Amino acid sequence: MIFSELYSSYYNAVAKILAAAANGDLTDKALREIVSATAFDESILTIESALKSEQWQLLHSDGTACTEHIPTMPLTTLQKRWIKAVYCDPRIRLFTDDVPAYLADVTPLFTSEDYCVFDRYSDGDDYSDERYIGHFRMILDAVKNERVLEMGVMTRYGRVRRTVMLPRCIEYSEKDDKFRVTGDSDIPARVINIGRVVDCKEYAGDISHLTAHASQQDTVEFDLYDTRKALERAMMHFAHFEKEVVKTGDKQYHVTLKYEHNDETELLIRVLSFGPLIKVTAPKSFILLVKMRLERQKQYIPHTGKKE
Repeated sequence: MIFSELYSSYYNAVAKILAAAANGDLTDKALREIVSATAFDESILTIESALKSEQWQLLHSDGTACTEHIPTMPLTTLQKRWIKAVYCDPRIRLFTDDVPAYLADVTPLFTSEDYCVFDRYSDGDDYSDERYIGHFRMILDAVKNERVLEMGVMTRYGRVRRTVMLPRCIEYSEKDDKFRVTGDSDIPARVINIGRVVDCKEYAGDISHLTAHASQQDTVEFDLYDTRKALERAMMHFAHFEKEVVKTGDKQYHVTLKYEHNDETELLIRVLSFGPLIKVTAPKSFILLVKMRLERQKQYIPHTGKKE
């Protein structure tokens, strides 16, 4: 475990308490405020009593710190190597151009050569393109600050279409290796691939005509047979979907999964990748999609003239 959200909360809370004590600013009220802001709601029951009773020998009974210096929490070498690996990802340029100075001489924990990504389309977004980076940052800023943008978007027919949008969120498709923006727009398609944006600027005109993006959620149910670690692989493949898993027998599970309608094709491909280990049971519309996809694949199987 390189970083621990649970324990780091406690460490940071106690570090701030010790810093306040070293500066002579620690009161009961200040202690509770620090714990409330940096730890969990119930942490006040543990941290305050442990410090005041000197179970944690960090504060004296009069509330002064046992330490002479304000505590610091430097990163370990392993943590620095992990962070350096993150900064080696080309997608990091979408968010920043600056690599922290403390990472200059650090060897990354892993690089892209250490793992193989499969079952992903090869025409992902170009994260090194300066124009793409500029568009992404402008859209991200618009999401954070609720700014309206006017964009030129390249259609599948090679024409540029103008649209006004109030971006609400940016999504990433691991299957497509593409980012897309969702928001309130003046066109029916309120989900736009950022890679198709050819120009982008802030819009100061009337926005009363924008239509809010309505999220359409669908549900699919399937039975899963857990062999060759199918359950573990399924939980990884469908990690970002809301789901319910019920064990129905020896190595048999029933999965109910909710998904955005726009993700239906991607979900269909993922389900089919499990072959006979997954059997879709509902709804009928999704079962029909599975059958149609399999029929299409069957047409591309070369005929050898030999009997099976």
